[in-house]
Amino acid sequence: MSTIAVLGAGPGLGMSVARRFAKEGYAVGLVSRSADRHPGYLEELSPSGVRAVAVAADLRSAGGAARALAEITSKLGPIDVVYHGPGAHDLSAASVGILETGSDDIRRAVAETVEPAAEVAGLVLPAMRSRRSGAVVYVSGLSALVPLPFLGPYAPASGALRTYARTLAAAAAEDGVHVGSLVVGGLIERGDIHRMLTDLTTPTAYATLDPDELADAVWRLASGEEQELVFDVLTQPGR
Repeated sequence: MSTIAVLGAGPGLGMSVARRFAKEGYAVGLVSRSADRHPGYLEELSPSGVRAVAVAADLRSAGGAARALAEITSKLGPIDVVYHGPGAHDLSAASVGILETGSDDIRRAVAETVEPAAEVAGLVLPAMRSRRSGAVVYVSGLSALVPLPFLGPYAPASGALRTYARTLAAAAAEDGVHVGSLVVGGLIERGDIHRMLTDLTTPTAYATLDPDELADAVWRLASGEEQELVFDVLTQPGR
């Protein structure tokens, strides 16, 4: 049985990815910062009949990723696919526009965004390259492709993450490993931010993305059908 590690398991895209891969028979390892929701997530996956575990870990803390991935491996076996989709650590920083963003702000945003991605790659790619199979899918924001000044330091950080994923893909392909880039521009339905905003106003006030559709995209990226997929309802509504 193959195993996926879902790094950034939340009620929106993270769990849609978990269900999509469970449908294909994958064992599922869920990782999020808090264990509060884990019983509900595991119950949600139980009808699929696949093995599933949940680990509470902060991927941005020292040793967090290594501990989480080691626990998943010990319980489910070697990890074949990693979905890397943790959200921003401090969304309040995104309220600072790019003109007010300083070098320290950018340094922190890149540390929160790119450093965990590189740490995860360092932990899983050696075994995948040795087996000549496996996949890592990274999620970045639309500001990696489109100027979005209101995102402040997270705009260049998203660009750096996308560039890292694309460059890693070019290097790992010769070893049979797929590295995919999913670029998301829009509010993801059922996610925490979507729920928070729709509690304050009407759901139709925001252009949204279906997490199940995005999960299908993650599947295509992990299987090597595509190297990058872009979903943009911010600047191109109706796409």
